[in-house]
Amino acid sequence: MRDHAAEPCKKVDSAITRVFSLLGKRWTGMIVAVLMEHPVHFSDLRRAIPGLSERMLSDRLTELGAAGLVVREVDEGPPLRVSYRLTEAGSALEPALKELAVWSEKHLRDTGCSEPCPD
Repeated sequence: MRDHAAEPCKKVDSAITRVFSLLGKRWTGMIVAVLMEHPVHFSDLRRAIPGLSERMLSDRLTELGAAGLVVREVDEGPPLRVSYRLTEAGSALEPALKELAVWSEKHLRDTGCSEPCPD
């Protein structure tokens, strides 16, 4: 039997580091999941994710936009309304998010939290 503890562990690759640096942040995955269906107005997006503040939503949308996953669109109105939609790159996350949801149902116990549980 091999002693795996004596072997050096594999260093995490840069692709995984980039993914979790963005999607591993609190709220980000849920924002992307809500946007999978269709473009959503800012206020509706905030209401769709209980516990998410306007400031945090704005910050996360800015990060997702900078990463090329979300586009901000302004409807001049009146009234002026802002909506967000996923880009092609953002929409390409759908299979991965669905697989993560399936994995979660199978392997993570339900803690009863309706929003991200405290760290």
